Amino acid sequence: MKNALLLSFLVLLSTQLFASKILIPMDAESQSNHLKAYGIVYYSLENQLNVNWLLNYRGGSFLISDSERLRKECQIRGVDFELISDNMAGSILEEISSPSKNMESVALEKAPKIAVYSPKGNKPWDDAVTMALTYAEIPYQTIYDREVLSDALLLYDWLHLHHEDFTGQYGKFYRAFRTAPWYIEEKKEAEALATELGYSKVSEEKLAVAIKIRDYVVGGGFMFAMCSATDSFDIALAAEGVDIAEAMFDGDPSEPGYQAKIDYAKTFAFTDFELERSPMVYEFSSIDMTAKRQIPKESDYFTLMDYSAKWDVVPTMLTQNHTRLVKGFMGQTTSYDPSTVKPGVLIMGESKLNGEARYIHGIKGKGFFTFYGGHDPEDYQHRVGDPKTELELHPNSPGYRLILNNVLFPAAKKKEQKT
Repeated sequence: MKNALLLSFLVLLSTQLFASKILIPMDAESQSNHLKAYGIVYYSLENQLNVNWLLNYRGGSFLISDSERLRKECQIRGVDFELISDNMAGSILEEISSPSKNMESVALEKAPKIAVYSPKGNKPWDDAVTMALTYAEIPYQTIYDREVLSDALLLYDWLHLHHEDFTGQYGKFYRAFRTAPWYIEEKKEAEALATELGYSKVSEEKLAVAIKIRDYVVGGGFMFAMCSATDSFDIALAAEGVDIAEAMFDGDPSEPGYQAKIDYAKTFAFTDFELERSPMVYEFSSIDMTAKRQIPKESDYFTLMDYSAKWDVVPTMLTQNHTRLVKGFMGQTTSYDPSTVKPGVLIMGESKLNGEARYIHGIKGKGFFTFYGGHDPEDYQHRVGDPKTELELHPNSPGYRLILNNVLFPAAKKKEQKT
């Protein structure tokens, strides 16, 4: 008995002394804090450690060069890790490389510089991406219209769009909140900023911002957007040179027959959509399926598509998770009508029960974009003024993992997508 215990101790000691790799497991059984794990990966890249993303291996695990500092950082942040030898790491990589395995190893090269496009001071509701970055301890900079229009985007590898309305209609909150102090103040601030930046209307200034963001992506940037920032961005681009805003938004009526003047060729993701004309309706267009949904909360899930890791590396990275079934959640823009999604855009997450696209990705020029429907993956029906989500209660959230997949996406050495 004593000999067996001694042997076990020596094996454990030998593993710790000669380990040269750290495996961050990302399966459901082995990782107690999936979200913090992404922060550990980012920390490793900042410290020039070699990192490989093991796609479809134990939930999309990470293989990192061993470091005493990294071990301590994992322990401090509550991230589970395994010490493995070079031989064990080689065996894992050999298994992954087998043509019979739907797996791939992707080298992560650098810590991406991250920008969050968001109003200074934020509004009476919170932003899921900002919360995810903060919880995972991934650094970012907040920028807004002044910075975008002065070409500050050139400093960043990855851009997230806060729940913005790029059409200049103040989120279509008019009916419910036009007398609310925060709405009045937001409108006043937006008008003052537009004037300061040399525009006569907020809609014109927001269009200029959207065009700068478009050029950033076309030039090779990575853009991630959620909720209303997704469809309002495309609508603003499609309506360039067309007045679609009513008088309560910009001081004059919309132009007659504006629907026929929409240019779908200018959009990133959507086509053939009908704009919502009434300022009293909390909706931008027929892209969003919020009002068409017939799913009870208990049944509201969407499925992540399964891609070939060796041939379709990009969507495989973006769908890494410890489950293929993700809880649904709502927002001003909850999901997308598949009939409005352009043919070249990948639908990476869908609800067959309601026939809706939840999570989509595409290429624009030299860059990439991902649109994610809904407001907060752990707050089913978030409303203005609701308290923020405490991610300490959701450290293994599959919905939030999709956000953080996108954060690491620019760090990867890309392989050509075949699909």
